[in-house]
Amino acid sequence: MKETGFEKVPARDRRRFPGISSRAYEHPADRSALVALRKLSGFDTVFKALSGLLPERSLRLLFLSDSVRVGETQFPHLYEMLRDACYILDLEKVPQMYVQQDPKPNAMCIGLDEPIIVVTTGLVELLDEEEMRAVVGHEVGHALSGHAVYRTVLLFLTGLALKVAWIPLGNVAIMTIVTALREWFRKSELSADRAGLLVGQDVNASMRGLMKLAGGNHLHEMNVDSFLAQAEEYESSGDLRDSVLKILNMLPRTHPFATVRAAELKKWSQNRDYQRIMDGHYPRREEDKDTSVSDSFRESASHYADAVRSSKDPLFKLVGDIAGGAADVGGKLRDKFTGAAGGGSAPNGGAKGGATEQG
Repeated sequence: MKETGFEKVPARDRRRFPGISSRAYEHPADRSALVALRKLSGFDTVFKALSGLLPERSLRLLFLSDSVRVGETQFPHLYEMLRDACYILDLEKVPQMYVQQDPKPNAMCIGLDEPIIVVTTGLVELLDEEEMRAVVGHEVGHALSGHAVYRTVLLFLTGLALKVAWIPLGNVAIMTIVTALREWFRKSELSADRAGLLVGQDVNASMRGLMKLAGGNHLHEMNVDSFLAQAEEYESSGDLRDSVLKILNMLPRTHPFATVRAAELKKWSQNRDYQRIMDGHYPRREEDKDTSVSDSFRESASHYADAVRSSKDPLFKLVGDIAGGAADVGGKLRDKFTGAAGGGSAPNGGAKGGATEQG
């Protein structure tokens, strides 16, 4: 270990990514949405006009008055992590960061004009130094991508939906937008997890952090491989009823489930895109203006098509079978919804198929 002015850090050098574009680590669905929004004429003007309605000023004053601002004299080890994360991702202006008293572990990046990072005391107390470094990198990744703007809008619209819940059509219209924003934001969380890995450059620390968010500070009682096996079981087990329940469970959430995040990050850390970034080959910020919206949407569509083809989820497998022209679609639909493995002609197909996971 070696000492800096504020904290002990591992005796290893982490790579820096000068001029890196957030496109380097963004999930395809997140990237296509962001590229389209950035290209939309007048989008910035609309958001600046909207900022007068949003509670951003109120939030800034609230954190300033009732939280602890991270700096050289307050939580200096977090301040050093924040500066280090901005240095690695080449974010020129270091965002303000606050520690908020809350036993629930959480972190967020919000703001329209300038992003603010907030971490709770529950999170600070739960994670070790390297796990916390990945979280700080995660939030800086949100700031670099511009996610803070859309997160703030999501918070505003969610609150607005509650206020107009008594107006049937008004509530439906707003909740439709909120549901779409939540789906996008869940993908943005996967992007930010990748940014956290680029900052921490320790996949084991990232895995531990996600595991602790799910199971608390009992690391000696948990195992990363078993935790990832849960994600595999979650995706592949059950029948169409379980697939529907998964969707319903996910709809109100802004974050993917912890096991799913861990599995996605592990997969990304092992593919060539991550290695190319680590080798210094990545898209630059200066090229963002030349990015094609149609290319980004094609990449996003291709990603979803690949996800459907490779997924072990019963619903996705059925969609893949239908798209592939599988015979006896009606029989497959009935069997998958009842958990049966055999075709409709077998008299006891349901009983025989109950123990089969491949359905």
